[in-house]
Amino acid sequence: MPYESSVPYRAGTAGYASFRIPACVRAPDGTVLAFAEGRVHSSADSGDIDLVLRRSADGGRTWGPLTVVAANPRGTAGNPAPVVLADGRLLLVYVCSAAEATEERIRRGEVSPADGRRVWLRHSDDAGASWSAPREITEAVKAPEWRWYATTPGHALQLSTGRVVVPANHSLPPTDPAHDGTEGRYNGGHCLLSDDAGATWRLGYVDDAPDGYVNVNETTAAELPDGTVYFNTRNDSDVPAHRADARSADGGVTLTAPFAPRPELIAPVVEAALLHLRAEGLLLLSAPSHPETRHRMAVRVSEDDGTTWRTGITVDERRAAYSDLVRLDDATVGLLHETGDDSAYETITFRRIPVADLLRGTATGPR
Repeated sequence: MPYESSVPYRAGTAGYASFRIPACVRAPDGTVLAFAEGRVHSSADSGDIDLVLRRSADGGRTWGPLTVVAANPRGTAGNPAPVVLADGRLLLVYVCSAAEATEERIRRGEVSPADGRRVWLRHSDDAGASWSAPREITEAVKAPEWRWYATTPGHALQLSTGRVVVPANHSLPPTDPAHDGTEGRYNGGHCLLSDDAGATWRLGYVDDAPDGYVNVNETTAAELPDGTVYFNTRNDSDVPAHRADARSADGGVTLTAPFAPRPELIAPVVEAALLHLRAEGLLLLSAPSHPETRHRMAVRVSEDDGTTWRTGITVDERRAAYSDLVRLDDATVGLLHETGDDSAYETITFRRIPVADLLRGTATGPR
């Protein structure tokens, strides 16, 4: 479908071999902020990687110059998790690690805590034009035994109570001597919580199930009208489904039940993004919709707070991977996503999608 689009990031430009891991928010003055990882030498998940930003003053139609929001002299700065607070301040939670600290080595326990995944925070009071000095919050939000660690990817959220919730994931050391910790069963999920606008942080729920069939990985969240926090996650195993969800009735402190599979949300193993449209009562989920491969970006729609889902819209049939969603105005939603003809990582493209188009579709089945 030919939605109005622009390309804030294209592989092989601005000194970066690749751009990945999009995240998007809208500031109170209307500025749209598109974050990504700028990967200097390749599209690999570790190495020399900066957290970069481009801003738009016209709803994502055109973009200002690329700026580096966070850099790590030792290697990687990434997994942007931005959130705009009620007072207009923009918080950005992200993760740093050494260049040689690949996910596989971290999960095997071969990387020291100093070189492994560390959690950082910056803030901006001028819609991303300038940023505070970075502040590390690792000790407050990462359990000592955890190995791999990643925030979101995609935007975080501030609840109606004022609490900030940042979905995240981690890995556990293996419990079976035949395993090395790289197995999907050692994935776990959790969230970061702040009740004072990012001044202090603590852990919320933790979901670990090394012998279970849903192993939480990259997670997205939305607040529902009754205050429930709805979480939707990537599950790396083929059985029982590539997507799963859970809910919290206490602002992310605990889950009402462990994550449960959602087989009707057909997708490959990939990150996804949630956005709740309060005025319309719609919950949106963006992700590729091919069952096995990263193709066919779509926005699914729920009119009953995630109990059932319908097709919504398919953006196009090309390769596609990670994404994020942002409300632009009363009539428009923005979709920032990885896509391309020969590779999903050729561009990070921004599309303006009319809300009216999301009001149509066919139900994909009850829970």
